[in-house]
Amino acid sequence: MTPIEVKVAIIGAGTAGMGAYRAARAHTSSIVLIEGGSYGTTCARVGCMPSKLLIAAAEVAHKARRTDPFGVRVDGVRIDGVAVMLRVQRERDRFVGSVLESIEAIAPAERLAAKVRFQSPTILVAADGQTIHAERIVIATGSTPVVVPVLKGLRARLLTNENLFELPTLPQSLAVFGPGVLGMELAQAMSRLGVHVKVFGVGGGIAGIHDPEIRACAQQTFNTEFYLDASAQVASVVEEPSGVQVRYRSNAGDWQTEVFDYVLAATGRVPDLAALDLPATQLPLNERGVPLFDRFTQQCGSSTLFMAGDASNDIPLLHEAADQGRIAGENAARYPDVRSCLRRTPLSVVFTDPQVASAGFNLKQLNQHYAGRFAVGRVSFEDQGRSRVMLRNTGILKVYGEIGSGLFLGAEMFGPAAEHIAHLLAWSAQQRMTVAAMLEMPFYHPVIEEGVRSALRDLGHQLQTGTAVFDRDLDCGPGA
Repeated sequence: MTPIEVKVAIIGAGTAGMGAYRAARAHTSSIVLIEGGSYGTTCARVGCMPSKLLIAAAEVAHKARRTDPFGVRVDGVRIDGVAVMLRVQRERDRFVGSVLESIEAIAPAERLAAKVRFQSPTILVAADGQTIHAERIVIATGSTPVVVPVLKGLRARLLTNENLFELPTLPQSLAVFGPGVLGMELAQAMSRLGVHVKVFGVGGGIAGIHDPEIRACAQQTFNTEFYLDASAQVASVVEEPSGVQVRYRSNAGDWQTEVFDYVLAATGRVPDLAALDLPATQLPLNERGVPLFDRFTQQCGSSTLFMAGDASNDIPLLHEAADQGRIAGENAARYPDVRSCLRRTPLSVVFTDPQVASAGFNLKQLNQHYAGRFAVGRVSFEDQGRSRVMLRNTGILKVYGEIGSGLFLGAEMFGPAAEHIAHLLAWSAQQRMTVAAMLEMPFYHPVIEEGVRSALRDLGHQLQTGTAVFDRDLDCGPGA
């Protein structure tokens, strides 16, 4: 079998891999994109898009049930589980189809469908013995779901995000293990679609929230809709013909046994690197088995190997994967002219309701890098004007600034319109704006963003910048 010889090989055709291919292809035509699984990207097939389709259906159902406080009567809301899942799958397939069109536009000589492993730092070998000799290699193999030990005995009734969206209809009941981003989004969506849901976690974490007050607010709010125990004691999880039996200590302190149709393992994802035989690369690995790399160049040490996307275990978000792919692809193609590239201000959104979002430095990072040198501004959305009008007046926003310089450092939020507010705050952080400069920006009335102004005013007061604050920051009065 004739070896394939290229300047650049990219392992993985997901978001990061395709980004790396496009970036490298601008510099060289001696390239191959290798994929050992299904084309279509994690986001389109089993991640961002199908989950948002499910959430969208859940939002419609939830709003239809909550019209009475507005004086609007809607009777007899009925969920058609088959129709819900058919739309999820149909629209998911459209998103996947657009990705497949991009793959098919790549010249056949520049793509290879095969599982490969390293034979040496510059040689890959496929299962059929085909070898690929590459001067530089980008590793963009993505991630795979984690199934924790207590769930290892489950088979037919174990769901992950890899197979959840293939269900023909909605289940009657669902036990969710893992109140992280994925777990909370899907748990709330299923609950609002009429599924009996209980969520079990360990360690107290909820949707990646770092601030204890915001996390407590989120826990209380979510528990009004479905059962959530972020520090659960689970004695056993056993699959039976009729379902999955879960024995756990309830929030009330007593032991209960309950049977669920399915269990969703939302206990995280790990880099999909096990089959690559990384020791053959001679790269130093961290404690999780991921090659050490520079996140501004994506280069592994001074080698000809580069990391990108979820395989890097850096920031598992699509826009970050796209950026990493571009950086890795450009540097692999230009090697040895490796350049440091811009990494954007961190920005994350959790599509629960209320939403969770963070921008810039989070509280954990601030305590590591700015201990004793930052102040906190706060606003509750309970009394915020536009939020009350829409009956979305739940949540807290906290903003952080540097003492002395007044530089805006970041924010964390659980509340309405967080996905939009987080963008404004991330842009402000990336532009290195001060809190005073942010308060000079226009705020329309009445909008939820007026809550941002209230939080910034509080932060300005804590930073002693002379910012005026009000006992009640009236949206319609002198507080404006």
